[in-house]
Amino acid sequence: MSGTVQKVPVDLLTGFLGSGKTTLLRRLLTDPALADTAVLINEFGAVGLDHLLVETVDPDTYLLSSGCICCSIRDDLAAALRELWDKRERGLLPPFRRVVIETTGLADPTPVLAILTSEPMLRWHLRIGRVVATIDALAGAATLAAHDESRRQVAVADRLVVTKADLVESAALAALEAELRGINPSADILHARHGELADAPALLTSPNDTREVRRWLAYEPAPARHGAIGSFLLEADQPIEWAAFGVWLSLLLHRHGSRILRVKGLVHIQGRDLPVVIQGVQHVVHPPEHLPAWPEGGQGTRLVFIGVELDPPAIRRSFSTFQLLGDRVLGG
Repeated sequence: MSGTVQKVPVDLLTGFLGSGKTTLLRRLLTDPALADTAVLINEFGAVGLDHLLVETVDPDTYLLSSGCICCSIRDDLAAALRELWDKRERGLLPPFRRVVIETTGLADPTPVLAILTSEPMLRWHLRIGRVVATIDALAGAATLAAHDESRRQVAVADRLVVTKADLVESAALAALEAELRGINPSADILHARHGELADAPALLTSPNDTREVRRWLAYEPAPARHGAIGSFLLEADQPIEWAAFGVWLSLLLHRHGSRILRVKGLVHIQGRDLPVVIQGVQHVVHPPEHLPAWPEGGQGTRLVFIGVELDPPAIRRSFSTFQLLGDRVLGG
């Protein structure tokens, strides 16, 4: 559970076809604040980088005028990430401090996140950053109703960017936001107007800071909607026994992992004063990380679960049972 290794955050940019994901990425790549970023995309042509290219490192890697590194994904994302890190270590690429992965419009983002948690080499050097999903203000409601991929993209996101917000009436925008909050009430919703988003680089800052975690503390659960995707909050006011928690979470994800799209939150461990950040995707959990301080709102364990046809009362009962067993073992 060491939190001393400084891992590079990997942010995921997802969104359905035509939702403005490419426009947002192009905007991000021109910002000097993101000059230490490596970007993995599926097709260079779709992003339109010609005016940004300054050097070709190899047929699939370019250095951009902003300082960003841009690489294409051929077949295997894990292999692309390993190759990117190897070039960084050998000095063939600048020492980037974040990675952004742009998925295809039809991609379910959970397998991408799972790669970061299941590959041993990647787990050591990289960590899950922010998941940003774009939603078209004009077609978003219809897309959510028709496509499971779009609902899953929204469900796992930390930030939801509603694009083309200037093209719809305020009532329609509010209705779309209500739909989005029904799927993922813990995500922040931002509006892009005329192709611009205020403070776009802030989308990609680390989620493991007190400002981001404060949002988790303010989370309010929502009933399952849209194809049974729902969310709930698990809380514990007293410090919990770490070994029992680890066994419980491992068994839970082993049994229900395909239906648990994402779990994230804070854990207050017995014998430790500082919080531990937990992030999991389906069957696997990323190595825990420590925060330097508790965010405003007080100490306590708060975990957000987002998934398909979950049974919150049963999960809470199993959590309480394992914690009771852990306390008994610890107490002798």
